[in-house]
Amino acid sequence: MSNNEEIATKAITLSMGPQHPSTHGVLHLLLDIKGEKILRANPDIGYLHRGTEKIAENLLYHQFVPYTDRLDYMCAMSNNLAYVLAVEKLLGIEITERAKYIRVIAAELSRISGHLLCIGAWALDLGAMTVLLYAFREREMALDLFEMLCGARMTHNYLRVGGVRYDILPSFKGKCLEFVNLLPQRINDYEQLLTENRVWLKRNKGVGAISAEDAINLGLSGPNLRGAGVKWDIRKDEPYLVYDRLDFDVPTGESGDCYDRYTVRIEEMRQAAKIIKQALEQIPDGRPCVDLPDVVPPPRMEIETNMEALIHHFKLVSHGFKVPKGDAYASVESPKGELGFYIVSDGSERPFRLKIRAPSFVNLQAIDPLCRKGYLADVIAVISSLDPVFGEADK
Repeated sequence: MSNNEEIATKAITLSMGPQHPSTHGVLHLLLDIKGEKILRANPDIGYLHRGTEKIAENLLYHQFVPYTDRLDYMCAMSNNLAYVLAVEKLLGIEITERAKYIRVIAAELSRISGHLLCIGAWALDLGAMTVLLYAFREREMALDLFEMLCGARMTHNYLRVGGVRYDILPSFKGKCLEFVNLLPQRINDYEQLLTENRVWLKRNKGVGAISAEDAINLGLSGPNLRGAGVKWDIRKDEPYLVYDRLDFDVPTGESGDCYDRYTVRIEEMRQAAKIIKQALEQIPDGRPCVDLPDVVPPPRMEIETNMEALIHHFKLVSHGFKVPKGDAYASVESPKGELGFYIVSDGSERPFRLKIRAPSFVNLQAIDPLCRKGYLADVIAVISSLDPVFGEADK
């Protein structure tokens, strides 16, 4: 072959997944590539589809809470929260102040555990194993706190319509304060390993960049939107629970690349620890649930000692409660972005229609524009930076 001859390169289609270790679940990517360059990245989803929205229409309102745990199963408390807020909006319920603070603590612990997994798995995908081990060390502490709170570590079924299932104990409060005081130093350790690491910079800086306008047009939310420089956070812009009483910042990026999405998540964990600390300091005394016998079962002690309470509990659990006709949408700032539930009620004990606005599903729209014209190796960084969980993407 003479020096003037060029090697012919033709476009091919490469299947990546659905069991590739870097796809963070059962994602199948159809990649049109020419050499090492990406011409098109087409996500093929649905491998975990189980008809969650249809299941909801055949269950009593309270029976669907455990199913929400299985959406973003890495951050289950956020899923519980968005759903019960939508049902409470239909019912016109205002929960107790204590329940609001407990929900904030649970939601922010969920955000920390989700971001720890994201950063750890992301680093592992790009060859930095140590960070995963460090991140899982702290994530175990968060899961231990969930276990103290409700007896479960991942799928909690903790929030209920009208409040929360169990009150927090003094031992939980002490352990939680210990965790949020320790976490900032541990986050500094992650940054020492990654933030100025030349390999980490090479793999993420300038990779998978998106403009603020394009991010908005694609419907991105959460860290993926804020990484593009859009300062939109539902906790600040459309406050729910007691977020308007708490002091915290909303971190943003500049160029919208993988590196900005990383720095946003790192700072969000620091802010989440700050929020939890304030909530623990401000939490008032009172009941963890509203006193509404038609919706909330009697306290456990009454069920064990009072026959009428036991009968009432049985009737409520087996037959549910009626919800007034109408429709409502409630959304929360979940670790992945805007998680919303839209419910249409026909006045019965079951939703007539339920629609889930899953952030992982919407964020996947960005895979093609983020990967196009990049290298095959960059696809891994892009997927990790979007942090998709296919329990909620497929529903």
